[in-house]
Amino acid sequence: MLAQATMTSKGQATIPKEIRDSLGLQPQDKLHFTLLSDGTVIMRAKKRNISSLAGVFYDADRAPISVEAMQHL
Repeated sequence: MLAQATMTSKGQATIPKEIRDSLGLQPQDKLHFTLLSDGTVIMRAKKRNISSLAGVFYDADRAPISVEAMQHL
């Protein structure tokens, strides 16, 4: 998909609608930009916040471990 945007005098650009829709972007989503040595820019949409990770490592079959035990691993 090829899309185009124009930068304003304030350095702002609107992400084209077809890109926003394809990525499922919503207001307040974070965009991270990486500049590669060849001039390529990679934009990544970061849609998760830290609270969305709650319980991701939970395993009902694993026995709990104390903080003290963790310090000796």
